[in-house]
Amino acid sequence: MKNIPKKVNTSTSLSVNELAQIIWDYHHLNQKIKKAQAIMVLGSHDLRVAEFAIKLFKEGYAPLIIFSGGLAHQDDMLSTGWQKSEAETMAEMAIKAGVSEENILIENQSQNTGDNFRFTKKLLEEKDLKIKSFIFVQKPYMERRVWATFKIEWPEKKAVITSPPISFEEYCNEEFPKEKVINIMLGDLQRIKVYSKLGYQKKESIPRKVWQAYKKLIALGFNKHLIKS
Repeated sequence: MKNIPKKVNTSTSLSVNELAQIIWDYHHLNQKIKKAQAIMVLGSHDLRVAEFAIKLFKEGYAPLIIFSGGLAHQDDMLSTGWQKSEAETMAEMAIKAGVSEENILIENQSQNTGDNFRFTKKLLEEKDLKIKSFIFVQKPYMERRVWATFKIEWPEKKAVITSPPISFEEYCNEEFPKEKVINIMLGDLQRIKVYSKLGYQKKESIPRKVWQAYKKLIALGFNKHLIKS
């Protein structure tokens, strides 16, 4: 990444990569995947999320796959540039991969994580589907945020949260360069703290080491996905 020092001037002299790895690890919950009644894929600009969910479906982890996500994030770092909703785009991937339309539900109005749960809940009620257990699938650095939101929006359900099994270094590529990924990860960490105070998410403990890494990266200019005060 250009114009970013390899070492940060701190007592521990952690590199940008090492600081980012601390944030990446915190966002992971490392829950064990187990069979459920439905796989719910929360909207994402990264289609690797859908690919992993489709893989879980084909391996028999659930008989139903729900894609949730509208045309959101049109003017920020999460913008897709797609003409169709996130849910419809991912559902098309599933159909091309051989998943029957009968095993797919689409919720295409959500604009944020809270909406994913509220609108999916409404969709299932309208279809009189009494699903009690879920596998939630999202980006690796959104596991904790999804889980904290779920605990507020749908606490009566049984669920696990998972994401594509990929390392931080492997996750970053030409489409998702490291600078962009770090900016988004920090924005998600800030939202974990802010949104719990607003009642949008269950409060999550943030270790001192994690918050220090956050502040050091912010000081280096990784502030492009923060909530504007």
